Amino acid sequence: MSLKGMSIISIRDMEKEHLEEVIRVAGEVKRGKHKNFLKGKVISTLFFEPSTRTRLSFESAAKQMGAEVIGFAGSDYTSVKKGESLGDTIKTVSGYCDLIVMRHHLEGSARYASEVASVPVINAGDGANQHPTQTFLDLFTIREYFQDFSSLKVAFLGDLKYGRTVHSLAYALSLYKTTIWLISPDLLRMPQFLVEELRANGSSVREIDNLEQIQETFDILYVTRIQRERFGDPQEYMKVAGSYRITRGVIESLGKNIKIMHPLPRVDEIDFDVDTMDNAIYFKQAHNGIPVRQAILGLVLGTI
Repeated sequence: MSLKGMSIISIRDMEKEHLEEVIRVAGEVKRGKHKNFLKGKVISTLFFEPSTRTRLSFESAAKQMGAEVIGFAGSDYTSVKKGESLGDTIKTVSGYCDLIVMRHHLEGSARYASEVASVPVINAGDGANQHPTQTFLDLFTIREYFQDFSSLKVAFLGDLKYGRTVHSLAYALSLYKTTIWLISPDLLRMPQFLVEELRANGSSVREIDNLEQIQETFDILYVTRIQRERFGDPQEYMKVAGSYRITRGVIESLGKNIKIMHPLPRVDEIDFDVDTMDNAIYFKQAHNGIPVRQAILGLVLGTI
């Protein structure tokens, strides 16, 4: 199932075969099988919202394989500041490049951009909605440790309401019927329609509010920060800020084989001394953004 010419907007647009193809090719790229396959291509990175890992890893991924990169980080110095519409920006930039990578604060903005663009669009995060390339690198990282997704037991902890990385990854894992726990304060529970989707896809899903309620071992704890920027009311944020804190002691109580993942950035939800534990794989996860995003760019542009 080819990704050539396809916009990557939502994991819901993907078949399991698409996921496996990206994982397979990313492994080849990481092992050095493909070289300079983006030479002659121009990638435009349009980041209307702050980003460190996603923007820099996309730009690094493109440049390492020979592409030129244009774009912006923040719209203050673009014509958006003058009142230009998103549609006009996308239509204009489409004429300057072979592919657009876009992050925007509005849910649905990436889908709209793909409909008006004349080149493929990759969603680098649209509000609290989707973050598909993060999901690909999450799956790739998990596959490096666990071959069989269907036998996995994964717990998602933290902001499950606004966490676009959680929404995308949980959906992808449900395609493999992975067992899923959702751990969050009531205020930050995963939207019910998403929970129903996971169950409809065949996953066993349990919603709880603390780790102590899990009486069995699980394989992965996927931690997310509570996102201050998603709250319209600061008082609502203060009700849930600091709800969870992962320490060495917490991890030791969960079993020596558990892997701790986090899409980053973190605030205070994981202690810094956890970083040196073998269980902590979140920086490896972040660094896998390079081969995975290289694979995605190559597959979409048809150069791999």
